[in-house]
Amino acid sequence: MANVVTRVARRATPPSTAAARRRPRAVLPRARRNGAAWGFLIGAVLCFSFFSWYPIVREFIMSFQKPIYGGGYAWAGWLNYVAIYHDPTFWIAWRNTLEFSLLALVIGFAVPFAVAILLNELRHARGYLRILVYLPVMLPPASALLLFSYFYDPQYGLFDDILHALHLPTSQWVLQPGSGFVSVAMIAVVIASTWMNMGGATLIYLAALQNIPGELYEAAELEGAGLFRRIRHVTIPQTRLILVMLLMLQVVATMQMFVESFVLTNGGGGVGNNTLSVVMLIYQYAFEMSGASNYNRASALGVILMLVLAVFSAGFLWATRERN
Repeated sequence: MANVVTRVARRATPPSTAAARRRPRAVLPRARRNGAAWGFLIGAVLCFSFFSWYPIVREFIMSFQKPIYGGGYAWAGWLNYVAIYHDPTFWIAWRNTLEFSLLALVIGFAVPFAVAILLNELRHARGYLRILVYLPVMLPPASALLLFSYFYDPQYGLFDDILHALHLPTSQWVLQPGSGFVSVAMIAVVIASTWMNMGGATLIYLAALQNIPGELYEAAELEGAGLFRRIRHVTIPQTRLILVMLLMLQVVATMQMFVESFVLTNGGGGVGNNTLSVVMLIYQYAFEMSGASNYNRASALGVILMLVLAVFSAGFLWATRERN
């Protein structure tokens, strides 16, 4: 009889009461999982704050300061911005940076996409060619650029030997003084940068191309579309999102060009500053020019570059947003 009463009592117990009894056992594993998640999140936020946000805030503050005798800093207002504005190399650096970005869009943006289309059309040795294309990315940037520095040498460089063998005029490459908006020195820097960085973009384009349904190409072929029409009406529209994203990332990256010019010109800005970039000018302000106040001018120029890239990114995202 007691067993029957116990069973009836268990059946009569509300489900909420039974769940409440089991809750303490379920809370502990959930708390452990949430605790681990919050721990990783807090660690990432702290690292991001110390190594990203704090330098940005510190740079912004230093751009409005000047060093004082005896140590410390004093408020300087717009003095650093006015000083770099009247520096002739300021405008030279911006012109060279814009020239590099435009040439990189013409060469460095189109070449990886064309290589990806070529690899996607091949049926043999595709894996080997992917490794071959991506191999320069795995090299340290300094090593790859030192290789091109040897190629560009006017006396014993490989490129001039090839031009001489073809009975074509040789060039000074990065040592040739700039003439006009597009200079030979900047083209040489863009070629080296494209070869060094094109592997990652090529693989991203190739992955996007392989996700395009084959039925679209078959329908285009049935309509009599050739290779270029298929690329225009099928390939480009289907990879538009990837193209737009990489276009913005490439512009932001090329506007921060530093290591290419630094290695190819042995730490300088080239002949007559023909390859001097904005980031290299920041480096020169901070470490090569005399006077402690140059740290503050370098910070001011860094703030200007950050604002320019922020405005460009916001405008680009607004212009390319999906409109319903």
